[in-house]
Amino acid sequence: MGSTGGRRVGRPRAAHRAESGLTPREELLAVAAELFTTRGYAATTTRTVAERAGMRQASMYHYVSGKEELLAELLESTVTPSLAYARELLAQDTVPAERRLWELCRADVELLCGGPHNLGGLYLLPEVRTERFAGFHAVRTELKDAYRQLLAGTAAGGALAKSELDLRTDLVFGLIEGVILVRRSDPERPVSVFAEATADAALRIAGV
Repeated sequence: MGSTGGRRVGRPRAAHRAESGLTPREELLAVAAELFTTRGYAATTTRTVAERAGMRQASMYHYVSGKEELLAELLESTVTPSLAYARELLAQDTVPAERRLWELCRADVELLCGGPHNLGGLYLLPEVRTERFAGFHAVRTELKDAYRQLLAGTAAGGALAKSELDLRTDLVFGLIEGVILVRRSDPERPVSVFAEATADAALRIAGV
C-alpha cells in the first residue's frame, strides 16, 4: 500500500463528499479504477483523476503521491483479500485439501470478477514490472504459493514430482487470473455461477 511520507502539508478538502459518502482517497481510487481500465493508464493524467473526483490537482497530493500509488493500491486490492483467505484455508487441516483448493479458486474468481472494473487487466501494463510495484508482486507470489501448498496436499498433487507440481500450479493460477478476459465475453452470467464453474475446471487441471 502507498505511504504518506513526504507529501505536501496544508489544508485538504472535506472528509468526504455528501454525494458519494466516500472519503477523498476512496474516491480517487474509484475514479482511477474506472479511468485506468477504460482510457488506459498512460492516457490518464493526475489532473483528470483529481477533477473527476471533485478536487483540484494540488489537493489530490494530500491523499496520494500520484498515479503510481493509485495503481499499486488497486493492484494489491485484487490479491490481498484472497491471500488472507488462503492463509485461513491453509490453517484448516481438518478440511480436505481438495475442498480448500476449490474454495480458494471460487473465492478468488469472485473477487476478480465481482467489481465494476476489469482490474485484472492492469496486470499486463508494462509499468507493473518496475520496482515500484514490488509489494503487489510479493503478495501475488505468496498467494500463488498458497495455491501450490493446497495442491500439494491433495491426493493427486502429493503424487507429483516437483516440476510437475509447479506446472500444475502455474496452470491453475493462470486460469484463475485469466478469468477476467473470459468473463468479459459473458458479463450477464452470475458471478457465483461463473466462479464455481471456474473452480471445477481448476481442479480438473490440478488432476483432482
